[in-house]
Amino acid sequence: MSRGLINWSQLRRYSSLPELPSCKYSTPFYQATDYETVKATRLAPSERPYYKKPLLIHEGHGQWLWDHTGRRYLDMFAGIVTVGVGHSHPKITEALSQQISKLGSTTVIYMHPQYHEYVDKLKKKLPENLNVIYLVNSGSEANELAFLLAKLYTGAQEIISLQNGYHGGTAATQAATGLNIAKYPIPQAPGFTHVMNPDVYNGPWGCSHCRDCPISHGKNCSCVGNNCQAADKYFGQLQNIFKYCLSSSKPVAAFIAESIQGIGGIVQYPKTYLSKVYDFVRSKGGICIADEVQTGFARTGDHFWGFQGHGVTPDIVTTAKAIGNGFPLGAVITTKEIAEVLNKAMRVNTFGGNPLACAVGSAVLDIIDEEQLQENCKTVGTHLLHRLSTLLLDYPTIIGDVRGKGLMIGIELIRDVETKEPLPVEQVLDIFEDIKDMGVLIGRGGVNGNILRVKPPMCITKEDADFAVEIIKKSLDNHRDKYISDKESVFFGGI
Repeated sequence: MSRGLINWSQLRRYSSLPELPSCKYSTPFYQATDYETVKATRLAPSERPYYKKPLLIHEGHGQWLWDHTGRRYLDMFAGIVTVGVGHSHPKITEALSQQISKLGSTTVIYMHPQYHEYVDKLKKKLPENLNVIYLVNSGSEANELAFLLAKLYTGAQEIISLQNGYHGGTAATQAATGLNIAKYPIPQAPGFTHVMNPDVYNGPWGCSHCRDCPISHGKNCSCVGNNCQAADKYFGQLQNIFKYCLSSSKPVAAFIAESIQGIGGIVQYPKTYLSKVYDFVRSKGGICIADEVQTGFARTGDHFWGFQGHGVTPDIVTTAKAIGNGFPLGAVITTKEIAEVLNKAMRVNTFGGNPLACAVGSAVLDIIDEEQLQENCKTVGTHLLHRLSTLLLDYPTIIGDVRGKGLMIGIELIRDVETKEPLPVEQVLDIFEDIKDMGVLIGRGGVNGNILRVKPPMCITKEDADFAVEIIKKSLDNHRDKYISDKESVFFGGI
């Protein structure tokens, strides 16, 4: 009997897959260093491959990637949420080519037109008072500079951030990060306090109806009208930190939060939570920082910036990743009054705002508008969320939650629907590998590594979304078949 089950399981695993959506672009045959040599000579031991059988990617176009064998993959992770407008976009290629033929590098000690033109274009995407932009090279650098601005401006030292949030890998940004998987076993920089994460799925309060997501499921919570009790309770936890743990004179320099948590697993807060926190922090003399490294540049669909979905205006916005579509570029955006404090000492950034970065950044903004990618994020993202929500019914013992907004989506894998115990990592990795082997690339996140992260280039189509859902479903079928087979083998003594 066990033998029959195993054969059935294998038949299911290797049965016909849905056809990969068409792509008119063709890639030349791979002729660089061979796979085994590249695999054996990875230079940094901390740069772990993403899969059990690592991919050697050599070309990309739009939402597609090709490996060394010529196999095509649907990229549903966008280089860790970085390739916003698509791989190797011809408009970006042309902008880089034209600029490097004129001027490849200079610094802000000189003026150059690309800097002025790009900053002026980016300002038009922001609230009127956020009109000073510092260009940097990464999200970590952007958040470091934001912390410096906050401390100089307020005269206070404490930075408040959320548990489960991620803000970078430098000394200060690692201290602000509330994920132990991103921390090294060394003393953390002082002056950082983490407050309870307002997670309505894994936390003690709230439900899916409390968050700004096109889909909701499960039982309703006890919220009445616009009064979200979950937001009130999580906000109360933050108030307690001020009451018991911080100085009474200058308690806080800044509060920082992602508009939707990225690496932490696409966690969305109760709808009114951030507005309550912003008002309270400002009443205590602090300022508010919106980390838009993953949520900025149209990804959430309804708005260009994630913070707009919460009805708040931050004092500082930090961004990177999609701002340059993979080119090293980031930005710190703030008010003139806050920006003035950097005049207290010399500040030089050798590469920040170089001509190439500005040319790319400008092209990205044009592409988002011309190709209506914000609208595409809303339309395709909502379609994808509704398709993925069916997994909650089809796989209730594996899928605990589906959430997100626009093309920033998370799927939480569990082993117990009542306790929400995360699916063991080895099983998550099996599903993860299976999805890759069937032609779709996604990410993983969360402190337990059990959340599938779906954040594709913003140019994907509904056809692409449907294909990705069918592949994910197939991988879950394979996982369920394997689990049932293993259980049956145990029951029948392994015969």
